[in-house]
Amino acid sequence: MIKMGSTQVKKKKISLLFVCLGNICRSPAAEGIMKKIVEKNDLQDVIEVDSAGTSGWHEGELPDERMHAHGEKRKYDFCSYARKFRKSDFDKFDYVIVMDKNNYNSVKALADSPEQIGKIHLMTEFSLQYGYYDEIPDPYYGNSSDFELVLDLLEDACVGLLQSIKNHYSLI
Repeated sequence: MIKMGSTQVKKKKISLLFVCLGNICRSPAAEGIMKKIVEKNDLQDVIEVDSAGTSGWHEGELPDERMHAHGEKRKYDFCSYARKFRKSDFDKFDYVIVMDKNNYNSVKALADSPEQIGKIHLMTEFSLQYGYYDEIPDPYYGNSSDFELVLDLLEDACVGLLQSIKNHYSLI
C-alpha cells in the first residue's frame, strides 16, 4: 500500500534493476544487499529487485565466486543468474540503477524516450557516507580489499536508495 497525500493507492510493486557490465559482481551484490534491506524493512510486498549486465558475456552464470564469498561473510545471499539488460527492461522497471558512467551510457543508448532516460540513475546518487565516489568501481580485476570496498559502497547507497524511495512514495 502506498500513501499519496491522504489517499491510499494500490499500485504495482516499485521495481528496481541494478546494472553493471557483466552482472556477476556489482549488480548481483547490489541486488542481494537491497533484497535484505527490503526484507528487514518488511517491504517485500512493495519493492521488487533484480539485476542485469550491459554485456551478455556471463549470461546464465552465478555471481563471481570472490563476490559471493565476501557477501557471505556479511550474511548476504548473492545467488541470481546473470542476464543481459534488454530494451524491454525500461517497461518493467521504475528504476534502472547503474554502477558507473560506461553502464549509464550503454543503457541510455537503448532508451527511446526522455521518460526512459529519467529512470536511469547512477548508484552513487544515493550514497550517504561515500558521496565523494562518482561510481562503484569494478572489483573484477582487483583484490580482496576492492571487493570489500564495493560492498561498503553498495550497502551505503542501498540504504540511501531506500530512503529516497520511502520519501518519494510516502511508504507506510
